[in-house]
Amino acid sequence: MSAAHFAAWGWRIPFLVSVVLLGISIYIRLKLQESPVFVEMKAQGKSSKHPLRESFGHWDNARLVLTAIFGATAGQGVVWYTGQFYALYFLSSTLKVDYINTYLLVACSLLLGTPFFLVFGRLSDRIGRKRIMLAGCLLAALTYMPVFRGLTRAANPALAEAMERTPVVLHTADYRNNVELAVTAMVDAFGKIVGMKKASTETDRARTFLNNRGTPFALAPAHPGAAVVLDVGAQTVVGFDAKAFEAALGPAGYPKTADPARIDRPAVVGLLTLLMLYVTMVYGRSPRFSWSCSRPAFAIRRCRSRITSATAGSAAFLPLIAASIVVFTGDIYSGLWYPIGIALLTCILGALALPETKDNDLTAG
Repeated sequence: MSAAHFAAWGWRIPFLVSVVLLGISIYIRLKLQESPVFVEMKAQGKSSKHPLRESFGHWDNARLVLTAIFGATAGQGVVWYTGQFYALYFLSSTLKVDYINTYLLVACSLLLGTPFFLVFGRLSDRIGRKRIMLAGCLLAALTYMPVFRGLTRAANPALAEAMERTPVVLHTADYRNNVELAVTAMVDAFGKIVGMKKASTETDRARTFLNNRGTPFALAPAHPGAAVVLDVGAQTVVGFDAKAFEAALGPAGYPKTADPARIDRPAVVGLLTLLMLYVTMVYGRSPRFSWSCSRPAFAIRRCRSRITSATAGSAAFLPLIAASIVVFTGDIYSGLWYPIGIALLTCILGALALPETKDNDLTAG
């Protein structure tokens, strides 16, 4: 249908068709039953009546819950969000790949990667769940940088070439080091969540223009007498002026969008599938692992509360925090330090504090 018809009423069709999926999901939900172990615990009166109070009201229990969160589920969450949601954002918003190509490439990687949930789930029953999950977190942390750099070269080679040939430097009076910028970006991200507003400076306008255009840049201290100076190779633009910025960036080879004809689709799908494999490694046996950790073999005080939504805190805000760090620093890869840090924390804490649950008897105790 035409764009006008789609904007007027066509967009409602998918929502109406989704009623069929809603009916199927309700049918499945009505047919589902709780696991035999949980049914037995509930019949014996061992289920938690006050899960939050039992989990966090006593330090011994709270310590176990926090260990499970930061030693397992936090890393799982950021690996999942980075491999699926942030990768999609990176292709569309950072590399400026068009909508159709972005979703087709991501869909292909999902089709190729999803069966590995079964592969790593079965493998974890043989060699251990903890090993598979922590290996997935470690591999993700070690390879995120080269993988996303590879995505840049494969999806938008013109941008990668321009970055190497003619770096862009923004000299500003608001210059701060990368650590300060990262902290400021995270504070700003949470400020957006609660509706806080901040004053817009000339640096903010210059930074916004470059980010919206998809142009990576480095920050440097200001030149004397100028609040903002943009260096594009040998060209210099004093003060923020959108037309002057564009006149300097265009000839330097910085594209506004990725050229579909130059996208190396096999390479992009291969890299996205690799990210998906990390997701399957950390989630292939995640529910079984989390349940095992809540059993008496792990819980000293026999904390019977389920750990629910433990990944939300670390992962739900990942796209916003990572994108904010990129906006503030100008480095399109700087946002990756957030999931890398969380994944490494999970590796260290999980290796030191979490048990292997492969041979745990879920019916014991």
